[in-house]
Parts: sequence; structure tokens; C-alpha cells
Amino acid sequence: MYWSKLFIPTLREDPAEAEVASHRLMLRAGYVRQLAAGVYSYLLLAQRSLLKIQKIIREEMDAIGAQEMYLPALNPADVWQESGRWEVMGDNMFRLKDRFGRELCLGMTHEEVMTSIARGELNTYRQLPQIWYQIQTKFRDEPRPRSGLLRTRQFTMKDSYSFDLDASGLDVAYDKHFKAYNRIFNRCGLEFTAVEAHSGAMGGSQSHEFMVLSEAGEDFVAVSKETGYAANLEKAISLAQPPAQSDPDGDLTPEEFHTPGKKTIAEVAAFTGLPETSQIKSLVMVADEKPLLVLLRGDHSLSETKLEGFTGAREIRPAHPHEILEWFGAEAGSLGPIGVSNMRILADEALRGRRNMICGANKDDYHLKNATIGEDFEAEFADLRQAAAGDRTADGAGVLEVRKAMEIGHIFKLGYKYSESMGLRVLNDEGKEVTPIMGSYGIGVERILAAAIELFHDKNGIVLPAAIAPFDVVITPVNPDVPEQFEAAERVYRECREWGVDALLDDRKERAGVKFKDADLIGVPLRVTVGKKITEGVVEIFDRRSGESADISVHAAMEEVLRRVKQATAEPEPAQE
Repeated sequence: MYWSKLFIPTLREDPAEAEVASHRLMLRAGYVRQLAAGVYSYLLLAQRSLLKIQKIIREEMDAIGAQEMYLPALNPADVWQESGRWEVMGDNMFRLKDRFGRELCLGMTHEEVMTSIARGELNTYRQLPQIWYQIQTKFRDEPRPRSGLLRTRQFTMKDSYSFDLDASGLDVAYDKHFKAYNRIFNRCGLEFTAVEAHSGAMGGSQSHEFMVLSEAGEDFVAVSKETGYAANLEKAISLAQPPAQSDPDGDLTPEEFHTPGKKTIAEVAAFTGLPETSQIKSLVMVADEKPLLVLLRGDHSLSETKLEGFTGAREIRPAHPHEILEWFGAEAGSLGPIGVSNMRILADEALRGRRNMICGANKDDYHLKNATIGEDFEAEFADLRQAAAGDRTADGAGVLEVRKAMEIGHIFKLGYKYSESMGLRVLNDEGKEVTPIMGSYGIGVERILAAAIELFHDKNGIVLPAAIAPFDVVITPVNPDVPEQFEAAERVYRECREWGVDALLDDRKERAGVKFKDADLIGVPLRVTVGKKITEGVVEIFDRRSGESADISVHAAMEEVLRRVKQATAEPEPAQE
């Protein structure tokens, strides 16, 4: 392609609305333009990169025996109502009605539609296992779209779904996807980690997120360099740091003391002179409309994900002020477990064995000292706290760091959530009806591109991995009006095309500096510069990532470009089905 014929609207200045590097650079490099909040048009360069990403995804999905389909983005409400997610998805779902008043939505994901297809077509164990996938537009009514392509209302997802006869079959499908995802993200040139994750509204027994560590991310992960452990922060398991001060000895009796106006853990700590770790934090939660009293060490935070997992509740929320007053006779800030008999009491494992701690007295402006679990009140123990930086890993061998990260893929063992609720049945080898078990697996296509730019950029622009760059090489005649330069540049360009190298010829009548800056900005991995040395039969090859350049014979340029492109885009050995 000739640059002068293309639409590449580069910008010299950083757009004021851009929040993160990938957003700023995709606007500056002419990759995207915003149509509305969270809605973007993908211009030539972005589309070329996204198509290369999709090609890699297709190759790896096909290699594990997955079959590509394409499902409607417009879904009738009834399939979502069958699964119970019509209500669960809430305001995140785009909803509409047709001219006859029938309710519809724009698909956020396609578990329901895939299950409805399977329900109508699969009837015997001989048809299993199945893995079906698509690459398709999804819609989510984000309340605050931001960060360019990282949080949008319309996006492209690769979503796949597995159907198996039993749990061992699901294990195989899950492992296939786990390995395929590693291969996809490696081939796209990303630095990433797979972390244990929460299934959320998807449901299911197990899930992993594939994360790129980046300050542009909105998730937090706990990682240990020493052990390699990695988990989403809401799911991470760790050993708490020891309390700042030892508990008082002896079988002491709880004593009430006045704490006027002291409601927070920090205020009580300052008032008593004792550390936050000497207090019991009391949180009143409502799980499926039943009250719970959750107890944590004063300096710890609750993981609602862990609480949800332990209780099995579908919905958890903090209690409202009027509910707290009704149940405890006091306001938040003076609550505690002693004397509470009207609700279940759960205590975090970090409180196990602790004695003579401070807690609320269930009386406004009063607290108790010398509260001991198992003596002054009873509670069920569970891992309920959110891991924190500085905690040790569960095996004690490593220390956790908490890092910001962006999710690029997520895989789920769905279990029977959708197949059971939607009536999917097949006959087993004994002729009995059984319910197939399912998995769901997603990749955010645009997020791969955004993550790559977040990882690989510099002050001059984008430094994309070669496998997903919009072009492999840009050939730049310094002065296209000089016949020797332009003819040599065209010759290299034609040879690239003949050998299957994705080449761009910058034939614009611009100053050399402008061309070099634009090439750096849009992220082409290699540049062949044809300048004055062409009279000696020499051109320059410039590597965008390393910043290194080398002079080479024009006759050997094509061979060197081909060698570098093959090296940079080398594919791993294909997966075995």
C-alpha cells in the first residue's frame, strides 16, 4: 500500500480527552475516532491490527477442535429469562422493544443462545464433546465508559462454549482453552499472567483471568515473585501479617467503656492508644435478604467475593442504616457480636485464637474491651478478608504484591447453571437422560491491542509486537522526487509484497523527519530508509523496538527484512487436538 493513498489521520498533539497511553496514542496515530461515549470507529490501522489478532485467535481455536459460528447480537428476552440473568444483568444490559412490544436485548455474551442451540440439536452422548466459538460484537451499557478501548459500550469478543458429558470432560475442555489462551497471548507478544478469579454473574465452580499488569488497568491482582502465585485480589488467599501488639493475657471479662463520637476503627484506636489490629471490625451484611454479622480484624477489609462463596448467596449487600438500628439498637460505629442472637455471625480466620479484643457494645458511643471469640460469643470461621500487600502466600514461602492489571481474557467452568435451567438433556450410554456440563471462555479482542500499546510504547509513539502491527515494514524514500531513491524503494516494496511481507511504501512528498515521526508513531516494527547512500547501493534498516539501525546492500534488503519478520512473528508449534 502507498501511504499517500491511505487514510491515516495522525495528530501532532496529545488529545485532551485521553486518559491512558493506549487511548492517547490510538487517537494520535489515527487508529480510532470516538463517535459517542464508549463507542469508537476503528480506522484502517486499528482494523488491520484487530484482524491480525482475530486470525491468531481463529488459528488457535481451530487447533483445539473448536468450531466457529456467528450468533445474533439481538436476543429475545425469553432466553435470558430462562437462565435467570434477565434481572441479574440489571442496567448493564441494553434493552429495547420491537414494534409489537416484545422485549429484546443486545447480547453481552451468548451462553443462553448457545445453550438454546444445543438444546434443540444435541440429544445423545455420541454428539459430545462440542466446542463452539464466535468472534462477534458485544454490547454493555457501561455507566462510565473510559480509558479508550479498555472500557467501552460496544466491543469485539471471542466467546467459546464447551459441552461435555461429565466433569472430567469439562476439565479437558478447560485445559485446552487455558493452553490455547496462553498461546494466543504469547503470539500477540503480550506479557501476561493467569490468575485465579471469581465467576461473578457467569456462575460456575472455577475461573481464571488472563491479566496484563498495567497502571491503566482497573482490576487489582495479588502476585508473589518468590512463588509465582497470582490471583485476583478479591479471590487471593494469604497469611495475614501478625497483629501490631500482642493480646492481653488471662480470662478477662468484657468491660464497657465510653467512646464519645468515636465511630471508626481509626478513631477508636487513637482514643484507646491501642492499634487497629487489637479491634474487631463488625460489618452488617444482607445475604439473600438475611442479615449476617461479619467480623474482621480492625485493619482488614472484607472480600464480598469470598463472603458470597462461603455463604452461597446470590446477592450480598451492606445493611441499610434503618436495618442496623432495628437489629442492634445502635448505629454503625458502635456495633459488636456480644449479645447478638438474631443473626448468623461469621469471623475471619485472622481472628482465630485472638483474645481480649475491643469491639462495639451495641450502644451508641460505647465499646467493650476484653472480647474473646468462643468465650463471650460464638462465630463460624472462614477466610473472608481481602488479601493485602505484604501478606505472605498461603504456603508461607512468598510475599504478596498488589498490582493494577487489565483483563484480556477470562475462562469459566460454568457447570450446570445454564444447561439445567434451560432444559438441555442428552441420553447417556445407558439410555438415561443426563444434563451436559458447560464451560465458557472469552477474549476481549480490542483489549489485546490496547494492552499491547500500554506495554509497548515510548515518547515517539506505539511499539507494537510484529505479529499484530498494522504493517510489517515501512519503506521510506527520503526524497521521492529523486528517481534513484523512489525506484529502489518501489523495488524493495514489490519484493516484500511478492514474498508475503505486509509492506507500506511512504511515497508522500513530506520532509524525511515527518515521515520518520509518523512511522514511529503508528508502530511499524521495521523501517527501510532509502536515502543518498542508494548511489552506493546501500539502504538503512531501522528496528523500531531496539532503536538500532544498520546499513545493508539494497540487493540484500529484502532477504534481511524477511528474516527479521519471520523471527519476530515466529509461531509456536501448533496445538494437538
